[in-house]
Amino acid sequence: MSYDLIVIGAGIIGSAVAESCARRGLHVLVLEAGIPAAGTTAAGMGHLVVLDDNPAELALSQDGLRRWQARSVELPSHAEYRACGTLWLASDTAEMDEAERKRALYQQYGLQSQLLTGSVLRQLEPNLSPHLAGALQVPGDAVLYPPVASAWLLAQACHLGAELRRHSPVQALLPQGVQLRDGSELSAGQVVIAAGNASATLLPGLPLKPRKGQLLITDRYPGMVRHQLVELGYIRSAHGGEADSVACNIQPRATGQLLIGSSRQYHDADPAISWPLLQTMLTRACDYLPGLATLQALRSWAGFRPATPDKLPLLGPVPGQTGCWLATGHEGLGITTALASAELLAQMLTNEPTTLDPRPYDPARFGSWQTPPQAVAMELTT
Repeated sequence: MSYDLIVIGAGIIGSAVAESCARRGLHVLVLEAGIPAAGTTAAGMGHLVVLDDNPAELALSQDGLRRWQARSVELPSHAEYRACGTLWLASDTAEMDEAERKRALYQQYGLQSQLLTGSVLRQLEPNLSPHLAGALQVPGDAVLYPPVASAWLLAQACHLGAELRRHSPVQALLPQGVQLRDGSELSAGQVVIAAGNASATLLPGLPLKPRKGQLLITDRYPGMVRHQLVELGYIRSAHGGEADSVACNIQPRATGQLLIGSSRQYHDADPAISWPLLQTMLTRACDYLPGLATLQALRSWAGFRPATPDKLPLLGPVPGQTGCWLATGHEGLGITTALASAELLAQMLTNEPTTLDPRPYDPARFGSWQTPPQAVAMELTT
């Protein structure tokens, strides 16, 4: 059977791409080597937040947030969508200056935000450290539970006519389709590689590498935190260099639990918890929320974000390969930008005018890379 489009990978990016393309009438097949959304999607925090380290990041995350906001009423209740907003926490006057810069920039882009003094901040979140100078409140931000949101997108795609094949690892790309590990071949006019970190196995030389992160979730403490709490140093951590880093990021879940992050490592490929770095991460979080030290932890885990050198995703055609596209490399913004990335790619695939300028995300910005013609074994765990 021939398809209009084969999507490799059923994480939240692949599922969103499948849904966007199926909505346009394409006959879509999604190939997942294992269990849908069991990799990076399952390991992430699920924040829906606008980041502004550069204009391209701001544009994609703002568009993604708007799309989630517009579709939030469609989500099932167990997706746990909550429009809790974000408090960007300032520890001193210098960080309050950064908060003001951020507020002014958001205003230029039509994003609502407001500066809070330390006293007002403590009224909103009385469990925060009394030593904080203030915060920037961004009320439009939200959180959700990524595995359920991803499964919902995939179900929507299938309802629109897309097909899903689990436990179907792709072994090689073909001129018009793919070859599975069992030797069978599937034909398609277009192929989108949305396999997270495993995308680099199909395309050796792809400018993508895993960046490890660790999270911890507590028992239920309803009302202890009402907003997503992020220190203003978070972007420095997220966009830093090769060194290990941590930043305070505390997310209130609909269950009353607190999800605590975040850490970043490039040089640790072990999926096990790095206990010293986890301790550093928790100590950092306790600096902002002192009562955290008295709470009961239920579970901690690690995952791997697919990261590019410039921290922007790879969205567009593979250089030198007709009919082959990429949708990967979102690192920590894959949940926020899933709907925006999918729409942008679907628009390009169907030759529609694009909502966003696609050039900052074009894989060709890193030059070309060679894919050997022989089959390349791979395990996809998106």
